[in-house]
Amino acid sequence: MTAPLPGARTDPDVVRAFARDESSLLDAGTPRAVVSPANVAEVREVMRWASAERVPVLVRGAGTGLSGGALAVAGCVVLSTDRLTAVRELDPNDRVAVVEAGVVNAALNEQARAFGLMWAPDPSSWATSTVGGNVSTNAGGLRCLRYGATRANVLGLEVVLADGRVLNTGGRTVKRSAGYDLTQLLVGSEGTLAVVTAVVAKLLPLPPPQVTALATFGSTVDAAAAATAVMRSGCTATLLELIDAATVAAVDAFRGTGFGESVGAVLVAQVDDVAATAGLLDGVLREHGAVDVMTTADEAEGRELLDVRRAAYPAMQRIGRVLVEDVAVPVSRLAELIAAAETAAADHGLLIATVAHAGDGNAHPLLVVPPGADGEQRAWAAADAVFAAAQRLGGTVSGEHGIGRLKKRWLAQEVGETSLDVQRGLKNVFDPLNILNPGAVL
Repeated sequence: MTAPLPGARTDPDVVRAFARDESSLLDAGTPRAVVSPANVAEVREVMRWASAERVPVLVRGAGTGLSGGALAVAGCVVLSTDRLTAVRELDPNDRVAVVEAGVVNAALNEQARAFGLMWAPDPSSWATSTVGGNVSTNAGGLRCLRYGATRANVLGLEVVLADGRVLNTGGRTVKRSAGYDLTQLLVGSEGTLAVVTAVVAKLLPLPPPQVTALATFGSTVDAAAAATAVMRSGCTATLLELIDAATVAAVDAFRGTGFGESVGAVLVAQVDDVAATAGLLDGVLREHGAVDVMTTADEAEGRELLDVRRAAYPAMQRIGRVLVEDVAVPVSRLAELIAAAETAAADHGLLIATVAHAGDGNAHPLLVVPPGADGEQRAWAAADAVFAAAQRLGGTVSGEHGIGRLKKRWLAQEVGETSLDVQRGLKNVFDPLNILNPGAVL
């Protein structure tokens, strides 16, 4: 360094703690320092320094990402948003909250709930992930079936560009057609274009009381067909989650849920607590092969049924190191995608358990990395097979986790060279020195 970086922390334990996210199979480089700006002015100072010194900057929220988008590169500065935690404004009349990037998803919802409102994105890491992190990957979650992923819930952004300039995009209105939509471009850009410092979040009314249903099926094919039928029925679901047999077995062992080996798959659904809607859901599930259907209008009991789905990842982690994948296909092709994951597991000799946001075709194959020298190679080969199947079925290699460093090769195959050329051009406009999260996405 030729100039000191204000606020830099270089203690090896601190640097190590901020060097990686929750992704598997990729190594992180060693950062030169960690900084935690407390306001926009301090973020500008960091970026001006980095631009002058030509030092890479990795923006990091809570580190819950699963695609390697927050893995440090050697010699970078990690810019943590852990002190950007102010809820600057919460306006129940306009249903808008202006929050800094480090505000935890659950904390925003706690404040919004006092006004009968919510921030809709709810990834599995909702209790610890940040709003800025949600924006970074266009995170989704269980509720996005009804309310959309993060992109549908952001009205505007405050960002600091690579050269230290502040850019405000969008605003407080639901409708806006003034120039190019930079807000939507920046959502999902994984810290490669700008540093998100604040978000103008669209808040929605809390959903009405819900009926939760848990249905068991003899096979994944039956469960996927039932999910398609629910979506076709006109039954407006808040969420619709599929859990395959391998995941059911893991959750059984973890939580003692007692489903047993005869259960081939589980669907968990929530709909508004209206007699006609709840009756329609129950009827569609039974008509399309449900062996058993449990329903409840009790909120606490509903959470217990949903916990079967939320327990999937920790249940699999008890078995071994897990590579969490994120692919999406048209809803009608979901059963084929899960079958392809099962084939990949058999071909490469490892366990793949799959959970899915069945209402929108977004599946999370959970690959247990085998021990031994060739374990990672077999896991990569199986993941490649799953990615290829998703693309072959008209889908994508990332529904909500982002590309990060894990899926760059597959992004190129999916979007093609013309699209990549345009995206590289955009990257050059925002970050001509390539100091923002270099090596991620593109």
